[in-house]
Amino acid sequence: MRAALSFLTPLGGPATPSAGALPWFPVVGAALGLVVGMAWWAAALVWPPLVAAAVVVAVDLALTGMLHLDGLADSADGLLAPHLDRQRRLAVMADVDTGAFALGAVVSVLLARLVAVAALAPAPLLLAGLWCASRTAMAVGARALDYARASGLATPFLGGRPAALGAGGCTLALVLVMGGHGLAGVAALVASLAAAAGVLVLGRRRLGGFTGDVLGAAGMVAETAGLVVAAARW
Repeated sequence: MRAALSFLTPLGGPATPSAGALPWFPVVGAALGLVVGMAWWAAALVWPPLVAAAVVVAVDLALTGMLHLDGLADSADGLLAPHLDRQRRLAVMADVDTGAFALGAVVSVLLARLVAVAALAPAPLLLAGLWCASRTAMAVGARALDYARASGLATPFLGGRPAALGAGGCTLALVLVMGGHGLAGVAALVASLAAAAGVLVLGRRRLGGFTGDVLGAAGMVAETAGLVVAAARW
């Protein structure tokens, strides 16, 4: 579990990534979502919805060390830019400079998260379920896809049974979202998983597999899609 916490947040301290960490991804995701959800509940007691939503977004970014947000930015520059070959896309993603696609993706995702949370009543279990789903998608992607680079931190994650891992994580996520938001939570979960799958498929098509940045982007997009659907007028 410590290895999963270290890979997904800055909280676990130094740890070597291993295939054994992947089954813990959904659990760590659920725990992070629950902590963010409790911060949401507490903030809503003090501030109006929009300010409370800003606190929620900030707490989430702090807990994850902006690792996934950085992955979203790098992936947007590498995956969305037109007319690049695979090697050029990987080089762009490794570049420290931030491009227009990164800025657009980061601003869009943060704004969507902010307004979606502001439109909802505090729902810690909903966040726990969506955060669990996002980390489940990341873990399944790491096992189901090839690694796009010759080597890297994520190479120990390769191999294993993605179906069993996905089934366990999705079951936990389903229980949490239904407890926190009923059938609307189920719709949010479906949207979350579909959005993550879209990012992973794009990574496979344009890079030949996944990178750590692609996993982070899939997680961010998954959570955001789930929040937006949950905020719909059901």
